[in-house]
Amino acid sequence: MGSFGLMHWLVFGVVAILLLGGGRFSNMMGDVAKGVKNFKKGMAEDDDAKPAPTQIEGKAAPAPTVETEAARTAEKQ
Repeated sequence: MGSFGLMHWLVFGVVAILLLGGGRFSNMMGDVAKGVKNFKKGMAEDDDAKPAPTQIEGKAAPAPTVETEAARTAEKQ
């Protein structure tokens, strides 16, 4: 008794269209569609704006120099 059925919603929709007029109703629905589109676009921009996760890099070994190569060669002999 307290719930709305399909017929109730159809009657409500017809009355709303008659009261508001077809053009006004379609303009409101167009505004709602634009709002949803802008919302989705904003959500997509937020995803793009997030920085990519960076990998944690360990301390890199220094590039070999002439002195370190000479010392390494001397240790091997």
